[in-house]
Amino acid sequence: MLGLPKTTELNKQLPKSAIYANFQMNTVAKERIDRDISRIYIVNEISAAKVNLKEGAEVKSFFVMSVLLKRKDFDERNIITLSKLIPQNMVMVLEYEGEAKLAVYRNKLMQTAWQPEEEMSIELKGLDLDAVWENIIIQIGGITIEQGRTLDEQISIDEQRAKLQKEIDRLEKLARAEKQPKKKFEIVSYIKKLNEKFVQL
Repeated sequence: MLGLPKTTELNKQLPKSAIYANFQMNTVAKERIDRDISRIYIVNEISAAKVNLKEGAEVKSFFVMSVLLKRKDFDERNIITLSKLIPQNMVMVLEYEGEAKLAVYRNKLMQTAWQPEEEMSIELKGLDLDAVWENIIIQIGGITIEQGRTLDEQISIDEQRAKLQKEIDRLEKLARAEKQPKKKFEIVSYIKKLNEKFVQL
């Protein structure tokens, strides 16, 4: 799967019942996961023993998990829950009717766009597993790390920028609809402040 070496292949089903039992999930959480997910498999294990790469200081291995979905408009909270419950570095391949997207959780859920399943791939890029894992997060999240920043700092800044942009867009719409000049001026002044903050991030 994903163009990864044959040596990394596994095919272990992860029964949902085992996840529920292991983590003592309540009925509501179980029902939510059942609504979205039909089956889960561990399909690859990337480790120094299986690929020609050194262990990292942090990352000794990571797994690829195939998540077969019951619907395309799934609840993202279920994927976040799975990521948090399984204490491993995990790339998830979310599959639905011949299409798939990659997802990874690092402080937030990052996903690629949907594409035909057979076109999905990930690149093992880096000198050790720390670098490879970081590069996979960058690939899936479409992240550009600015000079002098760590991956986690960049994720946090990108998220702050996205929230600011959403608020700026909302206020610009409000300003266009506002009839009272005084109120319009106040909104525009506030938009200016938010834009300055955006640039400083």
